[in-house]
Amino acid sequence: MSKTPPKVSIIFPAKNEGTNVKSTLDSLFTVKTNIEFETIVIDDASTDGCCDFLTTYQYRNKVQLIKTNGIGPANARNLGAERSSHDYLIFCDAHLTFENFWIDRLMFPILSRTSDAVCPAIASMTDSNVIGFGQSLTQSLKVKWNNRKKHLFETAVLPGGCFAISKAAFQSVGGFETGFASWGHEDVEISIKLWLFGYRCHCEPNVTILHLFRTYHPYKVNFDDINYNKLRMAYLHFNDSRIQKIRGLLHHSNAKIIESKVLRDGVLKKRREYFKKRVLEDDAYFSKFHIYF
Repeated sequence: MSKTPPKVSIIFPAKNEGTNVKSTLDSLFTVKTNIEFETIVIDDASTDGCCDFLTTYQYRNKVQLIKTNGIGPANARNLGAERSSHDYLIFCDAHLTFENFWIDRLMFPILSRTSDAVCPAIASMTDSNVIGFGQSLTQSLKVKWNNRKKHLFETAVLPGGCFAISKAAFQSVGGFETGFASWGHEDVEISIKLWLFGYRCHCEPNVTILHLFRTYHPYKVNFDDINYNKLRMAYLHFNDSRIQKIRGLLHHSNAKIIESKVLRDGVLKKRREYFKKRVLEDDAYFSKFHIYF
C-alpha cells in the first residue's frame, strides 16, 4: 500500500434532484473520514434549481459546481473526472446518505491493490433491510442485485449509484461511454469494459450507503435512447451472436432506425480499438459470472 495519503475526488451528477443534492452533501460533510477529498457537482441542465442553494451553502467553498446543457449522466461523470484534481475518483448519485469512514473503507481494497474499482452495499433510504451488494445481469441482460457475502467479492456490475476507482484505471478504459447522450446502461458498460480490459471490480459488503430508490425519473427518459445505448454497448464489446441477441430484444418499429444510428455514430471504429486493447473475451466475462446470455 502507498505510504502517501490518498486524495479523492467525489463526483455527483445531478438533474432535477429537488432537495436531494443538499441532503446528500450535508451527509457527506458531516460523517467522519481520514481521507482528504474534493467535491464536484455537475448540474446537467436542471430546471428545478436543485443546485441554487450552493451560492449560500455553509460548505460552498468545498464544492466545485459545473453547469452543463444536458450532456447526459455518462458524459457528466466524465466531465467531473476531467475537472478533478486527485488520483482517485468516487462517483455518486445525488440522493445518498453516508456512514462514518465509508470513504476510507471503500478505498482500502484499491490502495492495497486488491481491487481496481469498488462499490459498497447499497440499501434503500426508506427501508434499510432492502439492500443489494453489487450487481449482475440476467439472461435478458437486465440488471439484478447480488446477495450478501461476508467479505470483499468480485461483482459483474458496479452500480452507478456509488463506486470508487483509481483515475488511472478510469482513464485507461476511456471513462464512461461518450456515445451515451442520455440515461441507460452507463454503469453496466463501464463495468464490462473494466473487466474486459483486465481490471477487477469488487463489492465491499461491509460498507453501506443509503440510496433513494425512485419510482420515476425527475427528467424525461426516452426508451429509444435506452435501446440505443444497449445496442451500442453490444457493438462495442460483444461478439456477433450476442449482438444478434440484443437485436432480438428490440421488438418495436424503431429497431432498424436505432441500429442505423448506432452504426452511423462511429461504433465500429471504436469496437476495433477496444478489441485490440482488451485482455478478456466477452465469453470469459459472461462465463465468469454465470450470465447465460
